[in-house]
Amino acid sequence: MAEHTILLVDDEKDIIDLLEIYLKNEGYRLLRASNGLEALSVLQKEHVDLIVLDIMMPKMDGIEACLKIREQQNMPIIMLSAKSQDMDKILGLSTGADDYMSKPFNPLELMARIKSQLRRYTRLNVPQPSKEHEIEVDELTINTLSHEVKVDGREVKLTPREFAILELLARSRGTVFSIEKLYESVWKEAYFDSDNTVMVHIRKIREKIEDNPRKPKFIKTVWGVGYKVE
Repeated sequence: MAEHTILLVDDEKDIIDLLEIYLKNEGYRLLRASNGLEALSVLQKEHVDLIVLDIMMPKMDGIEACLKIREQQNMPIIMLSAKSQDMDKILGLSTGADDYMSKPFNPLELMARIKSQLRRYTRLNVPQPSKEHEIEVDELTINTLSHEVKVDGREVKLTPREFAILELLARSRGTVFSIEKLYESVWKEAYFDSDNTVMVHIRKIREKIEDNPRKPKFIKTVWGVGYKVE
């Protein structure tokens, strides 16, 4: 288990001492604060994965501290309070807390809630692969960096010229490219009217990426004008 850092914020030293025993046994790294101001100071210097935050504290209470923390950070916050009324729970959760426990509480239950919140937070914050090099057209994915093309997850092998044509059309969805424009953009040379090279390449691309090349979904023909990807 990767070590997580937990900030305990409570003005009752006995509670923090008790929780420290349980949390250290689980392998967590502990930081302490006795009020909201101290908690904010700790957060300026340390990375924290989860906060256990008491509501009733001197100098700055947990409600105000939670509001200030949420202005900049989104780690899980579990509120503790001697108050057990529903309105107090609603107030704590509405200020940005993720969970709420009334004192006195069972330390084992708090441990279970801490683990649950950390699992959820870690899962939601897993970095996603960058898609800046990908062009997506419905089920069609074009990776301009690796020159890979996939249709509904199935990899499709295209020649360099076929890939260049498909990339050009997909980058400018909705734009109609004439045969002349496609040829000159991909082949980098002047187009001759009798040359059917582009049409042959379009047919081959369709055979590879379309379920029904006769009724193409991706590369559309605009009769008398050219081709486009919608």
